[in-house]
Amino acid sequence: MTSQAVAPPRVAQRPESKLRSYARLGKLDVYDYYPSIVVALSAAMFPLARFGADAAGTLALFLFGEILVVMAMVALDDITGYHDGSDAANYGPDHPLRNVLRKPLVAGTLTLREAHLFAWGCAGAGAALWAAAVALAPHRPGWALILIGAVFVIALQYSYGVKISYHGFQEIFLAGLGVGLVVAPYALVAGGFSGFVLVQGVLFGCGPLLFGVYSNTNDIAGDRAVGRRTVAASVTPRGNALFIGLLSAGEFLVGAVASLTGVAPWWFVLAMLPVTALRLRQFGLGFGPGLGRGPGQGDIMRARALGFTVHRLSFVLLVGVNIAIGAGGWG
Repeated sequence: MTSQAVAPPRVAQRPESKLRSYARLGKLDVYDYYPSIVVALSAAMFPLARFGADAAGTLALFLFGEILVVMAMVALDDITGYHDGSDAANYGPDHPLRNVLRKPLVAGTLTLREAHLFAWGCAGAGAALWAAAVALAPHRPGWALILIGAVFVIALQYSYGVKISYHGFQEIFLAGLGVGLVVAPYALVAGGFSGFVLVQGVLFGCGPLLFGVYSNTNDIAGDRAVGRRTVAASVTPRGNALFIGLLSAGEFLVGAVASLTGVAPWWFVLAMLPVTALRLRQFGLGFGPGLGRGPGQGDIMRARALGFTVHRLSFVLLVGVNIAIGAGGWG
């Protein structure tokens, strides 16, 4: 890999154990893709009499594989961020509120060789577990197998290899990964495609997207310096604020259109209104009344933090909706 000169690692004042550093490299504390399996489970488990041990085992194997694949993805992202200097810039002295220990390569708590071994070890183990999930699955639709293969390959290219996130596709990737991680395991268990599950996958994917774009807003300078073409780094502050506002509105419209067209129950959009209310709060926190026209108009990092809460609420509501339909007959 061709890379720019990298500043010496910033050594942490309190070195951590290797295990803790590997957990940080794999971002185990940011688990917001992993509840995708609970959404898929809640959509596929009814009627309970037909939900057998093979289905439960398939979802368990898929989940463990998903965790490993995502850990590989974020570890490779850190490797690239270390090579190009963007992590050193975004976690350097100019950003004192960001904990440099979250970037073990920059902090000096892991070596580059250790990070590579971790990333590719996770990728290999994740692939093996997904293959086992497919082998055990009660159903194997061809399109679902293609989707699983595509998710695996594309995830590893997020910031490594072809570096999808550097070439203007990061936002699509963040949402699309969430969609795949809901729809694919559902298909292995249920055996087919569901428009309503696709809607749920899109809404689930909006969660990582709508805290990711706030992170990108905070990281504009570092991303521009290394040529990472996120929307935030490519447009004006006002254009970025409008983009995030449209994404927030689009999340609501996905549920509203699904309810209006009968893809979802008529009350689905009402069930998701708490998410819409918090998205308005998130946008107000991030951009304030100035709509991104100048500095000091909002608190981007507080808005980002709220985004995690909104995503977690959204996933709980999606699961509740599926249970209400499957167990309560509210469909």
